[in-house]
Amino acid sequence: MVDFRCKIAEMISDVTKISKEELRNFIEKPKNSEMGDYAFPCFKLAKELKKAPALIAQDLKDNIVIDEYLIEKIDIVGGYLNFYINKEILVKEVLNEFDEKKELYGSSNIGNNQNVVIDYSSPNIAKPFHIGHLRSTVIGKALYNIYSFLGYNPIGINHLGDWGTQFGKLIEGYKRWGEEYNIDENPIDELTKLYVRINDLCKQDESVLDECRNNFKKLEDGDKLCVDLWKKFSEVSLKEFQRVYDILGTKFESVCRRVILYR
Repeated sequence: MVDFRCKIAEMISDVTKISKEELRNFIEKPKNSEMGDYAFPCFKLAKELKKAPALIAQDLKDNIVIDEYLIEKIDIVGGYLNFYINKEILVKEVLNEFDEKKELYGSSNIGNNQNVVIDYSSPNIAKPFHIGHLRSTVIGKALYNIYSFLGYNPIGINHLGDWGTQFGKLIEGYKRWGEEYNIDENPIDELTKLYVRINDLCKQDESVLDECRNNFKKLEDGDKLCVDLWKKFSEVSLKEFQRVYDILGTKFESVCRRVILYR
């Protein structure tokens, strides 16, 4: 693959006698393709050459010996020297590189195996996996793949919402009506129904809400019954979430969960 930046730097170096390695670092890709394939900002040389950027650009254009095999033309735009690559050569180079690298075309080692943490999905235990979770899972996985393709070491993290007063309510609901719900067979739907039911009762009776708050306090303190129920809700929810992740082909290096010790 032709290093066009290097070739352009050589042409400028022949005129300015400045190191091509230094010049290569200044060459940019224009934001608008109509302004060329590569651009050299002449103001980078204004201090060294003691000239205005526009004059430097004109001198370079007048004196550069164009390699017509590689360069179609050179234009000046506001102190920039814009280079237009021979499209036939560019297409050949791209096709040759694609044929050589195949599925690795476009990959690089720019990441140098550096770690990149991607925190995505993060559903709430005992609640449905909704479109927002699907969106963040798909976007997160896309970022994971892109970083991996660029030589980084991506670390996917799923930080579960497995804490809060909602569990005090679920625990209270399960104590009252747990036998009415088949949580093992259909965990998310059944837990959602259970939560809606106990939440409605809390709105009608403040004393029930106090019991829910007390359940959560017990959970924080490591009460065995509350912890066991919390673990049960978490495990059946995770099993359902995993079914979705398997369909999406998503895996995580780390699943962040709270750890509770009995007291």
